[in-house]
Amino acid sequence: MIRSMRWKGAAFTVPFQLGFVFLYLLPIGYAVHESLFTEKQSGLGLGGTTTEFVGLDNYTQGLTDSAFMNSILRVVLFACVQIPFMLLISLLLALFLDALTSRVASRFRILLLVPYMIPGVVAAIVWVNLYSPDVGPLTPIGKALGFDWNFFAPSMVWPSIGNLLTWHGIGYNMVIIYSALQGVPRELFEAARLDGASELRIARSIKIPYVRGALVLTGLLSIIQMLQIFNEPALFRNITPQTVSDSFTPIMIIYNQAFNAGNYNYAAALSVLLALILGVASFLFYRLTSKEAD
Repeated sequence: MIRSMRWKGAAFTVPFQLGFVFLYLLPIGYAVHESLFTEKQSGLGLGGTTTEFVGLDNYTQGLTDSAFMNSILRVVLFACVQIPFMLLISLLLALFLDALTSRVASRFRILLLVPYMIPGVVAAIVWVNLYSPDVGPLTPIGKALGFDWNFFAPSMVWPSIGNLLTWHGIGYNMVIIYSALQGVPRELFEAARLDGASELRIARSIKIPYVRGALVLTGLLSIIQMLQIFNEPALFRNITPQTVSDSFTPIMIIYNQAFNAGNYNYAAALSVLLALILGVASFLFYRLTSKEAD
């Protein structure tokens, strides 16, 4: 009977297993397979194309591609600033909600989650229009306050994108951190207050250490998302192509190689390289943060 119940329980995972195989494992295997080949044209390019096995040549080209490596470095430097800033705001909002009553906190939680409920592309379009000096309200407001800012200028592109990503992501991260705060024993707070601890001391010494695991999780998810950033720079490129090039982020390079240049094999190799870099970055981040937690 126990074995039968186990098989019945495992049967509920079949849809997930099928989706994981067909939507993740098979595409990854196909990308690895395609990355080992290249298409070559005979003669002066007037003849037909032949597919040849080239081994790791596409990977070697990707590792020596200055545009691809510079785009990764550009995104990594941006992530080192944007992710801590976003997590800090999410942590402060979660601490704020935890200090409220359950009824009031639930209303604020829904309100803060609204930006995350908006699809990323739609959110990017909304903010691009807000940034626009022609139709957006931010430029006239800035001029009224004495600021002559241009959100599409080279020095303002990354802050503009960072503001968009922070606005869109703080609600999701806040909910994860707030859920972790709800698991902290309330008796610890009462005991700390009886000992004369202030609310700031309670937050710093009790609440934040208890949610360190949630901060690690949100940081890990943010790293994975950041290295795959595409929608926001692509929309900014439509407005200011002289500032946001087609090699601004790794995903933009992969997209251009696959759909504009038609070099699917090289694009597959770059995709695999980016996945490996994501895996290494996530592993290093987890190891460093887990050591700090210990």
